[in-house]
Amino acid sequence: MKITTLPHVYRNVNRWGEILTILSKYGLADWLSHFDLNFAKGWLKDRDGQLLANLSRETRIRLALVELGPTFIKLGQILSTRPDIVGVPFAHELARLQCDVEATDPKKIRKLVESELGQPIEDLFDAFEEKPLASASIGQVHRARLKTGEAVVLKVQHPDIERKVRVDLDIFAGLAQLAEKIPEFMNYRPRATAAEFQRTLLRELDFSREERNLLQFINDFKDNDTIKIPQPYGDFCTSRVLTMELIEGTKLSDRDAILAAGLDMQELARRGAELYLEMIFTYGFYHADPHPGNILLLKGNVIGLLDFGMVGRLEESLREDIENMLMAIMNSDEESLANVIIRIGDVPVNLDEGLLRMDISEFVSHYGNQPLNQINLSKLLGEMMEIIRRYYIMLPAQIGMLLKTLVMLEGTAREISPEFSLIEVMQPFQKEVIRRRLSPRRRLKKIRKVMMEVEQLVETLPGRMNKILAQIQSGRFDVHLKHRGLEPSVNRLVLGMLASALFLGSSLLLSQDIWPLRVLGGLGCVISLLLGLRLLRAIHKSGHLERPDDLRRD
Repeated sequence: MKITTLPHVYRNVNRWGEILTILSKYGLADWLSHFDLNFAKGWLKDRDGQLLANLSRETRIRLALVELGPTFIKLGQILSTRPDIVGVPFAHELARLQCDVEATDPKKIRKLVESELGQPIEDLFDAFEEKPLASASIGQVHRARLKTGEAVVLKVQHPDIERKVRVDLDIFAGLAQLAEKIPEFMNYRPRATAAEFQRTLLRELDFSREERNLLQFINDFKDNDTIKIPQPYGDFCTSRVLTMELIEGTKLSDRDAILAAGLDMQELARRGAELYLEMIFTYGFYHADPHPGNILLLKGNVIGLLDFGMVGRLEESLREDIENMLMAIMNSDEESLANVIIRIGDVPVNLDEGLLRMDISEFVSHYGNQPLNQINLSKLLGEMMEIIRRYYIMLPAQIGMLLKTLVMLEGTAREISPEFSLIEVMQPFQKEVIRRRLSPRRRLKKIRKVMMEVEQLVETLPGRMNKILAQIQSGRFDVHLKHRGLEPSVNRLVLGMLASALFLGSSLLLSQDIWPLRVLGGLGCVISLLLGLRLLRAIHKSGHLERPDDLRRD
C-alpha cells in the first residue's frame, strides 16, 4: 500500500478493523479446513450457524462478502460477470449473492424525497405507501399515486449510502493494492478489477442514469407491442429518486401462476429469448439482469421488464467481434474463434498460442458434433471461459457481462421450459447478422469511416514526420527502452559485487595486527557472508539468474 493511502486508513480505521476481522475469520476457516481438527472447526460459524471450515472456499468468500455489507455484495455481483478473471465455479457461486437489506426509517425516506423533489409528499402524491415493496443495497421501492391518478413506484436511495459506499471504495482500493503484491491474487488483476468496480458502482448511485436507460429502451421498442418498459416521470426524478410507472403482472418465477393461466411455456421462453437477442444484436443495448424476478408476464402475453440499473452497451466493432465468436462456435470454426479471442483479449506476452489453439480446437470439435437443440449454452460458455482463464487472457468487461447475461437468460428460460435451447434460437440470428453486414447501407457506412480515418492520417502524417526528422537533425531524438525483468538481475549483480568488495576489504583488515581493525574485518566478513547467502537464496527461489520470476510472469 502506498504512503498516500495512509490517511484513508486513519480516517476509516473503524471500518478497516471490521473488514479485517471478517476477512480473518473466513481466512482462518480456510486454514482449518486443511486439518482434521474437528474440535477447532466448531469455533467458526456464519450468521446462520453453519460451520465455516466445512464449506468450500468459494462459499466462504461469498459469505464473507455478505457479512461485509452492501458494497462488497455489489462487488461479488459484478465479479460474477467476469468468469475470465475469477473462474466459472467462483462466478456461479457469486451469482447467488442477493442484497436484501433492512428498510430505512420511513421518516428519513419522506425527508429525502421532499428534499430531492422540493415539495411536501402530500403536495406531490395523492397516496404514498411508507412500507417499501422491496429494499436492496442502494435504495428501496415505494408504491404511490400521482395527483393525476397514475399508479407509480418510487425508487429512493438510502440516506447516507453514498458516503458509506465511498468509504468502502477507498478501503477496497487499499485492499486491491495489497492483493497486487500477493502471488495468489495477481492473476485476478486486483487493481484493474477495483477500478472497473468503482466506475460501475458510482454509476448505479446516480438514478438519473437509470432514467435515461428507460427512455432509450422505450424509444428502441416503441413499435413493439409485445414488450412493456415502465415509463419514467421526469418531473419526479432526481439523481437519488426515480419515479416510474407501476407495472403489475405475474412474475416469471411464479411457475404455478403461469401454468394456471394456461400459457404456452415454450412459446414464452422463445419470445423472451428473441427479445433479448434483438436488444443485443440489433441495438447493442440490453437489459443485463434477466433473472426471473425482473421479468413479468402481462395480459395479452406481453413481457414486462423491471430494474434497468444494470445494462450492457456494445459498440459496433465489439458487437461484430462477439457475433464472430458466437458464429465460430455454432459453425465449428476453431481457427476463427481462436483469432477473435487473441485479437480482443488482453493477452500475456508469454502466451503459448499453439497450445491455446489446440485446446480451442478440442473444445469446438466436442460441441460441433452435437445437435443444436441438445447443446447447453451455459456449459459451453463456461468451458470456453475456463480455457481463456487458464491462459490468463482478460476479455473486455462488456463481453464478460454479455456472456453472463446469455447464461442467465438460458437459465431463466429453462425454469419455465426445461427443453429450451438458446443456441437453437440464436441460429436464425446468424442469417440476420450476415444480411445486415452485407447490406449496402452498412458497407457505405464502413467505407465512409475508413475514408475519414485515411483522410485524417494523410493530414497529420507529414507534420509528424517533419517533427521526427527535425528532432533527429538537431540531436534531440530519444528512444526509450523498457527492459522486462532486467531489474532483478541487475540488483543481484550489484549485490554480488558489494558482497565481494566487502569480503575483500574485510580480509585486508583481518590481516592487520591492530585488534580494532581485525574486529571490523571479522564483522565485515560476517556481513558479506550473509549477503552472499541472501543472493544464493534469491537465485534458488527464481530458478535461474537470467530468468527471474518477474520475467516469466510477464
